[in-house]
Amino acid sequence: MFYGITLVILLLDQLSKWWIRTHLQVGGSMEIWKGVLRFTHYENAGIAFSLLQGYGRWFVPVAVLFVLLILYYRRRGMLGGRLGDAAAAFFVAGALGNALDRLLFNQVTDFIAFDSSNGILNLSDYALNIGLILFILDWLISSICSSFSSTSRPSGR
Repeated sequence: MFYGITLVILLLDQLSKWWIRTHLQVGGSMEIWKGVLRFTHYENAGIAFSLLQGYGRWFVPVAVLFVLLILYYRRRGMLGGRLGDAAAAFFVAGALGNALDRLLFNQVTDFIAFDSSNGILNLSDYALNIGLILFILDWLISSICSSFSSTSRPSGR
């Protein structure tokens, strides 16, 4: 499940960025859902919120280290269950998608712009956010289940 989710998200991310790069000029915009969603081609040579412009490549090793840590924790059985596996897959795909852009183009292609916010993101960015939400859900469910199981055990008296 992990590798399948990772591959699908990574392919969708890279294909969507390729489509934007080939169909919209930088700064060009296309309305997708009136008043809600538009695609606006933006190239970010920095990191989140356009910080550290020109230093985006410095974050490729950080992304690789992050992916290696997730793979290590998966192999050690520290990320278990379907929800944890899905969370790890979203994290890995998001990190690899943006790292690949930085390696190939020295910048990340962003294009998803909701009219209710000021940011322009891409599928990798959303994958990282979804991965975080899934990790938190997995942690909450695990915590709740372990607290119920520890309170329902009979005391040794």
